[in-house]
Amino acid sequence: MVRIGTHKFPQYGLRSECLEVYDATLSSEIPFKLQSSNQCVPAISSEIIAESKDMQQTATQMPTQPPVATNGAPDSAFMPMGAAEMNRATAASPAVWLAGDPEDLKPWMSRGAAGIVTNTVVLNEMVQKYGQMTEVIQRYLDITDKKVAVEIDGHSTQELLDVGEVFTKMSDQVILKIPCTVNALGAFAELKKAGVETFCTTVFTINQAVAVAQAGVDHVLPFCEPYRDVSGDPTALVRDLRDIFADWANRPYITAALVRSKETAEAALRDGADGIIVFWPIFEEMLQAKFTDEWNTTFLNEWNAMYDAGLLEGVPYSRH
Repeated sequence: MVRIGTHKFPQYGLRSECLEVYDATLSSEIPFKLQSSNQCVPAISSEIIAESKDMQQTATQMPTQPPVATNGAPDSAFMPMGAAEMNRATAASPAVWLAGDPEDLKPWMSRGAAGIVTNTVVLNEMVQKYGQMTEVIQRYLDITDKKVAVEIDGHSTQELLDVGEVFTKMSDQVILKIPCTVNALGAFAELKKAGVETFCTTVFTINQAVAVAQAGVDHVLPFCEPYRDVSGDPTALVRDLRDIFADWANRPYITAALVRSKETAEAALRDGADGIIVFWPIFEEMLQAKFTDEWNTTFLNEWNAMYDAGLLEGVPYSRH
């Protein structure tokens, strides 16, 4: 577990961010050992450090007050880092989640996909093809060791929890994806306590996103493509949520959903989404560009020319 602390030296106009790394076990009942990094950026002169120590010593002589918490985050100079912000600090890029038939997704899971996301429409198609819902989910689990988001539904909070338990018992890989409803709020709160990762789908407004985030959801899924269908801005909500959640230490992931074109995918990524959910053909289209195709053909032709000239001896290349 990693957290970033921000140390301020206002008289010098400096801020430094330091990493603290916790080497923790998977059980909260087992004590963990704290290891601290002494590397801060930017570097601080010995004069500033000395003054900082004097300030710290003075501070320790003053009466202490309990920290004030805002939405679960302590109001201090050293803030814990939430999962979404930690991901931005450590991951290579926004996440691309894939949707579709498990047979179609299988070759794509080793090509950088973050995981699999199901939706009820696709699941209904899959059960017609493969059988019981649990059998369909097992097919997804069988093709990857990455996370699989299973969309569930129900008429009450308890029903959502009961339905969800069927799938979380199948594997630790399972994430529960739940539509945005009043019943879902209670489910998100309980699942947060149980340590079950969650997605909230069918999010179309700021109010909805804030409500489910407050309830404890891990990923907010703003829908994009329906706005394009009515000549609207498909990623306006993505931008709004980035602005609203920007300063919250434990904010949810903003994962753009119902992304049905490479243009919407690019817009969502440009506007700051932590991730997007696309069907695998859209993922394939995301890799295509006119100039890329032209230059790839040029380079491949050069390889073919070297092959035809017999100059690739010992290189396992052949024409196709």
